[in-house]
Amino acid sequence: MKLPLTAVSIENYRSLRKIYLPIGRLTVLLGRNGVGKSNLYRALELLQHAATGTITRAIVEEGGVESVFWAGPRRKGDRARLSLRAVFDDLDYAIEIGTPALDEAALTLAEPLVKAESLRATSGRRPVTLMQRAGPAAWLRGEDGARITYDEALVPSETALAAFRDQGRFAELETVRRALSDWRFYHDFRTDRASPLRRPALAVTTPTLASNGADLAAALATVKQVRGEMPAIAAAIHDAFPGARLAFEFPDGRVALGLQFADLPRPLGAHELSDGTLAYLALVAALSSYRLPAFIALNEPETSLHPDLIPPLARLIAKAAERTQIWVVTHSEPLAAALAEEAGITPRTVIKQDGATWIEGLKLVGSFAEEE
Repeated sequence: MKLPLTAVSIENYRSLRKIYLPIGRLTVLLGRNGVGKSNLYRALELLQHAATGTITRAIVEEGGVESVFWAGPRRKGDRARLSLRAVFDDLDYAIEIGTPALDEAALTLAEPLVKAESLRATSGRRPVTLMQRAGPAAWLRGEDGARITYDEALVPSETALAAFRDQGRFAELETVRRALSDWRFYHDFRTDRASPLRRPALAVTTPTLASNGADLAAALATVKQVRGEMPAIAAAIHDAFPGARLAFEFPDGRVALGLQFADLPRPLGAHELSDGTLAYLALVAALSSYRLPAFIALNEPETSLHPDLIPPLARLIAKAAERTQIWVVTHSEPLAAALAEEAGITPRTVIKQDGATWIEGLKLVGSFAEEE
């Protein structure tokens, strides 16, 4: 079951001081370089890391707490904590990351630790807390409504969201964990000569494209083999390259991808395709796979594409948004305009306001001025 995301809240992350952003079926964020678009994208990736229990490791890999915490001036008394929140239709998950206190065990004084977590049900007249975590201790509400307390059950580097897996007793927690884990982030597909996109993939049924696109050939072939046809994929390819069609070969337990152009005598293998053509095929696979994730985030998908491919890309994204939620971060005004026309949405402009990343027209309460 897909769990629609309705809003995200981000506080004290890089250039994001505090923002509450509503999320629709298709969310398009447009902005120039340096305004913090990628920080919005990365904050969503950290929420997924919370579901897999790897958020503190991901922060260290980003450069540590000093690299990810709010980079601007702090008011006296401000806590140096990164706060993230995912708001769904009737569930609300939040997590806080900070540095060790003097009495907390950590490998270093700069190690990022999970300070707090919560999960609330918001469908009733009043929110009901289903999980509350503070440091190593946590309590969860069981299926009978009683609190179940776990003292010293967690180490500071792991999340309760990933640690407690009992669908029978904690169904809502499992629902949120699965929803966040199912998200896919696609950015900067490698198209160099050594790119895995250019190599045959293992011939294994692949319902969803991997984030790095390494199983491109298998993801596209799966739609053809399982469904017997692939009209959406064929239409997206014809839209970009009139008369072209995919071709597959299955050598030695692998599947090799080719593209047959109308004016060529034989299909071109993935290793022969231009960077832009290969990147477009990866986007087709990401947005037209056999099973789409509950949420897809695209970071500057126009990169390396010829301007002629922008309208087909917009149509591809708009079509995928009929099946799942799509989040697009771009600095391409033509792509944003094409998406507005194809999907009937309003792209939002990312700006810097008082040194912090902000969305033009966004109010503090999380709505846009023209919506009121």
